[in-house]
Amino acid sequence: MAEPLLNTDLSSPKTLNPINAHDSTSESHPTAPNETQVTEENDAVVAGEKRKRDDGDDRSLHPMWKTSLCSFFRRQDKDCSHGDACRYAHTEEELRPRPDNTWDPTSERAKKALKTKAEEKNSVLEDVMVTEALVDDDDDGDSNNALSKCLVHLPKMWCSSKLKSFLNDEGIPFKLAKKKKGMALGFLTFEDENQMKSASKDLDGKLVGGGGKRIKVADVIPRSFEKKSNKENTLLDAETNGDNSKPRNVRDVVTPLAHMDYADQLEQKKTSLMQMLKKLTRNARKACPDGVSLPEWVLKSREIGGLPCELEGIIASPLVNGYRNKCEFSVGYSLEGKVTVGFMLGNFREGVTAVEEAVDCPNVSAIARKYATIFQEFLQHSDLPVWNRFKNNGFWRQLTVREGRTNGNAVDAETFDGIAEVMLMVQVSTSGVDDAHVAAEFKRLAEAFVAGATSHSPSLPLTALVVQDHQGISNVAPADAPLCSLHISKAVSAPDMEGKNAMDVRIHDYVSNLRFSISPTAFFQVNTLAAEKLYSLAGDWAQLGPDTLLFDICCGTGTIGLTLAHRVGMVIGIEMNASAVSDAHRNAEINGIKNCRFICSKAEDVMGSLLTEYLNVPKEEVDDPNISGSNIDGSEGSSCQEPNENGERVSLLSHCSEINSADNDASEASASEVPENGEKTTQCSENDNAEIGSGVQKCSSSENGNSSLQQFKNVVAIVDPPRAGLHPTVIKALRTHPGLRRLVYISCNPESLVANAIELCTPSPEKIEKGNKGNRGWRNMSSAGLARHRSKSMPISEAFKPVKAMAVDLFPHTPHCELVMLLER
Repeated sequence: MAEPLLNTDLSSPKTLNPINAHDSTSESHPTAPNETQVTEENDAVVAGEKRKRDDGDDRSLHPMWKTSLCSFFRRQDKDCSHGDACRYAHTEEELRPRPDNTWDPTSERAKKALKTKAEEKNSVLEDVMVTEALVDDDDDGDSNNALSKCLVHLPKMWCSSKLKSFLNDEGIPFKLAKKKKGMALGFLTFEDENQMKSASKDLDGKLVGGGGKRIKVADVIPRSFEKKSNKENTLLDAETNGDNSKPRNVRDVVTPLAHMDYADQLEQKKTSLMQMLKKLTRNARKACPDGVSLPEWVLKSREIGGLPCELEGIIASPLVNGYRNKCEFSVGYSLEGKVTVGFMLGNFREGVTAVEEAVDCPNVSAIARKYATIFQEFLQHSDLPVWNRFKNNGFWRQLTVREGRTNGNAVDAETFDGIAEVMLMVQVSTSGVDDAHVAAEFKRLAEAFVAGATSHSPSLPLTALVVQDHQGISNVAPADAPLCSLHISKAVSAPDMEGKNAMDVRIHDYVSNLRFSISPTAFFQVNTLAAEKLYSLAGDWAQLGPDTLLFDICCGTGTIGLTLAHRVGMVIGIEMNASAVSDAHRNAEINGIKNCRFICSKAEDVMGSLLTEYLNVPKEEVDDPNISGSNIDGSEGSSCQEPNENGERVSLLSHCSEINSADNDASEASASEVPENGEKTTQCSENDNAEIGSGVQKCSSSENGNSSLQQFKNVVAIVDPPRAGLHPTVIKALRTHPGLRRLVYISCNPESLVANAIELCTPSPEKIEKGNKGNRGWRNMSSAGLARHRSKSMPISEAFKPVKAMAVDLFPHTPHCELVMLLER
């Protein structure tokens, strides 16, 4: 920022010391006022030597003087050699506000202001919408809603006993106190109105916990609707008093950008990604070891606005509305107390349990909405309860709708054209429910879906109906949650799905003219048409060829590797979900692809050995059918399903067996049968990983046991990790193997990409720090801070550098999008 009156200028990049000695933020470093123009001869500063200043200059007149904290002050490991002449502040007291009235984002003032702003926002948005009462077993229905209050902003780790202890310590009288661990609200019931008014006055605005939050007292207002006979299912809605509170709308919660034109959505996402990418540059500066030159890409970042590389743009989704091929609908109660199948209006941890129908969500297809409506109408007449999130009991939990399109059809989903197959998966909790009752209810459920599908014109496609038994607290079921397939009429189901075991039930979708088989729980991109553009971009940037060995890390059902297999010599896919690996094997067979191999394991367990072994695979062994895509490491059709010894899985499967045997006497076997060889119940355990490792060695050595000559000259990895990013062990394997020269990172969470890129792109220190194992400071670190900390112990190796980045919008109407970055060395 220049100062015209004083005829000063910012220091240019050429005056910066290339040694990572003194840099505070990503901004340009301002020179002091009245400082004369520096000639090129004066710019030739010896590395590590500071530029001399005239102490007589009145630098305090410069608008950027002392507006950023000195990096030496933040690190607290040494003194700044500039002393009083340093343009940066050495204490919080010395720090000055910037010309735009903001503070250095690393300062305590900025952090406090950000926290206050977030709390103010939460105080407006956290109007509690609870549609399920938190009732203790010993209440006996004695609570009076007129004498009840809801306390908001309580510490989430508190339980009822902790809340009672807090109230007793504060001298607050009460009759009943209820608080569920993990939530930010609790309920109080009082003896009389005077006691309630006095307690509300004392509690409202009181500081609680160590986070500086203040308690907010809200009324508990019962909804006017017909209550269930079981008092534990009484529904309440706790609302705050205040005319400024705006009720949440499911459209605004699920698709917050739907009110904007699509072009404006793309521009907003691009701007957001640019700000996130700048964090990579800033953190790489901080992580660069002392005495080691800053990477060239960091020095050049000033020329492109602080970005680590060019963000070339954002690719729009071919389908903007109704694009999701998978929707997970929660089962709960609306604000009016009606049993509803839709989306929650907020976070359960914030005390929001209300569910509203997805009728106004533009990202949901018409077919998914219609099946949600059919299921909702069925639940109105079911005598089994929906899942209660407070008490963690109930039966009906969730409905998942998965869709498969025909090849190359990009028409609007509203017409049903192009959606040829639909799989429905209903999640339930059968614990404590009579087996015969459950079996009868499942039969009614299947009949309801079939009747609903055939009653529409045109008829809704329905390929398979699967039930998942899950006893956990949240609806996120583990990989080994039991599944069973319910029999549906041949009039609507696919002929090849008749009598199928639940793990053999599949629907199909097309990506780049390849047919992909998708099991009930396998990962598959929710926007198929945009995924084609994503995979094509990744393949182009990877610079593939016949002599390329491609590692598809976190491969899922093998979509990336299989779509690019025709462009490379060999594909090695790694995936920890055995059901997805089975799908990948099946997909390779369906499409006649022979140069792919899929490993069922965690990438961090086998990545190092795979990089070492597969660099020396001779072409003869690539063509060997024994190691081609027709075989995977692990038995064919293996899954992560494992029989539950406590009998819960047998119970669910027995329900399905009764239904299917009654409806189809010719069924070959019930879903509860397990083959003697155990192939259908193979678990991806640590022992399996050892077997995989030995198999890798066999494939990478010649018959005489000697190491083969190197066949693949080009080794490329494409990673598509979950939101948490890559495991540190995987990052270490990718970083330290010299044969890997190019890496394409696909991320659905740019924050995790930045954290992983810090470790991949930061230069190695001259001396590796082993770290202090007793230090627990990492618990409070950000993901970027943890990455900087781990980079100090990274083995000496050549770092990658960001080359270019591109965004692909797979999620229109939401703030999310995929980010692709090319890393090379």
